[in-house]
Amino acid sequence: MAKVTIINGNPSLTSRLSAIIGLTEELLKKENIEVHHVNVAELPPEDLIHTKFESEAIVKANALVAQADAVIVASPVYKASYTGVLKTFLDLIPQKGLAGKIILPLFIGGSLAHLLSIDYSLKPVLSALGARHILGGVYTVDTQVARTEAGGFEIAEELRTRLEENVAELVKETNLRLQHSELPQGLS
Repeated sequence: MAKVTIINGNPSLTSRLSAIIGLTEELLKKENIEVHHVNVAELPPEDLIHTKFESEAIVKANALVAQADAVIVASPVYKASYTGVLKTFLDLIPQKGLAGKIILPLFIGGSLAHLLSIDYSLKPVLSALGARHILGGVYTVDTQVARTEAGGFEIAEELRTRLEENVAELVKETNLRLQHSELPQGLS
């Protein structure tokens, strides 16, 4: 069974991004994918700020990333980039810690003005961590995830379709990579 770890770089776990992550997880589970979460906001702030690589919480979070076949990196856009709390965690992932993994970025922002933030701010850092197969990702705006009166969220159909397509690509690429790695030596 393929494993995906979702790194949630949002300081708030009850935002519109959480609805996108929830739908993404639902889609992955329909494909029989094992899903794990690293909610960076739940990691000890002192461990993040003081780069405590040996911290139990950081070691556990990094183990989830290491054991994953694919990683989803999710963040709201703050000041034209991903959040600082996400960067503090990315700084704690071991050098080449994303090598061999399929990566899917998920970003949400207030406007289309930061549409390229995935390409210009996140992808270079992911590449520095060894990621070589980074999917295009999904950038959405706040208005595509509406809060309901009941306290939930309603995701626009266009966004739902893009998430379905991107998750399908992630699943396909991950399964291909797993099949390739299972071939006997000399046949790959």
